[in-house]
Amino acid sequence: MAGYLANYGAGEEQREKLIRRLIVGVVVVVFAGGILYFFLKNFREEQQARNFFELLEKHDYKAAYTMWGCTEATPCRDYSVQNFMDDWGPKSPHADVSSFHIKKSRSCGNGVILTVDYGKGQEADKLWIKRDDLTIGFSPFPGCPPGL
Repeated sequence: MAGYLANYGAGEEQREKLIRRLIVGVVVVVFAGGILYFFLKNFREEQQARNFFELLEKHDYKAAYTMWGCTEATPCRDYSVQNFMDDWGPKSPHADVSSFHIKKSRSCGNGVILTVDYGKGQEADKLWIKRDDLTIGFSPFPGCPPGL
């Protein structure tokens, strides 16, 4: 009978350590996931903007125009190829986009508003990128309106 309660509670400390480690692990994973979500939630849209500016740097205006959801065969109703070239072509204010950087990225409804800074004293533009098809356009809003 002397050994009957000798091992009572044995392993309790190990179980407590395991539970504590699991709780800390879950908290760390949730925290890290939140940080990753915050920084990467607009990654696809930002990458699409970078691709657009790379095409402009290469002077591939035809491919850049298609990223706006338009082609030369089926131009956009309110944004013709000539309008695009006036805004982004070699004689436009944005002829040199080599020093661009995305200043701010903001989710807004079914799209993302990117504030793009070109440096050299140029005024920053706000671009709108739709989430579903990643088409680019000028932002219809100066900021995200309430309710979107």
